[in-house]
Amino acid sequence: MNASKRRLIFERLQAANPHPTTELEYASPFELLIAVMLSAQATDISVNAATRKLYPVANTAEAILALGEEKLMEYIQRIGLYKTKAKHVIQTCRILVEQHAGAVPQTREALEALPGVGRKTANVILNTAFGQPTIAIDTHLFRLANRIGLAPGKNVLEVEKKLLKVIPKEFLHDAHHWLILHGRYICRARTPKCAECLIYDLCEYKDKDK
Repeated sequence: MNASKRRLIFERLQAANPHPTTELEYASPFELLIAVMLSAQATDISVNAATRKLYPVANTAEAILALGEEKLMEYIQRIGLYKTKAKHVIQTCRILVEQHAGAVPQTREALEALPGVGRKTANVILNTAFGQPTIAIDTHLFRLANRIGLAPGKNVLEVEKKLLKVIPKEFLHDAHHWLILHGRYICRARTPKCAECLIYDLCEYKDKDK
């Protein structure tokens, strides 16, 4: 895919959705961190349902740590892998309190040192909470980048690095959200909605007319 096509793609995505953001509900970097940790292999809908009950009771590292693992599990038990996630959240909150005065760190190394936080989660926090031009690659974005020819790659890190190189700088801050939403609702895995796609004519998906 050439540079002019890529620019047109992001110009159209921006025109359709000027201020994209995550569908996870949050009011602070800490709330976003916990929501993203809970969202692994779970839907944003299920995470939002849980945090709507959890955050009015405990929405800081200190408060969740005081809540304890057993009590935390009661709030998140309808989310997949909730026992492991509760353990990681408590461990993370303890590190935040002991090493970061309860605040969410703003570097990749410090974020990835937290239990249950990998590169993708760190990138979401850096981009969405702190405005850094990073790209978090989830299954939707990985599929989309390969399918439409935007940034083909064999693994998530390869796709991430390619996207950071080829996306025009003025679109980098919001590109993560545009691409995830497009992959989630339009360029779906099994039945892409090509008839509703605003970048259909720019797409290099070989099977789109079948």
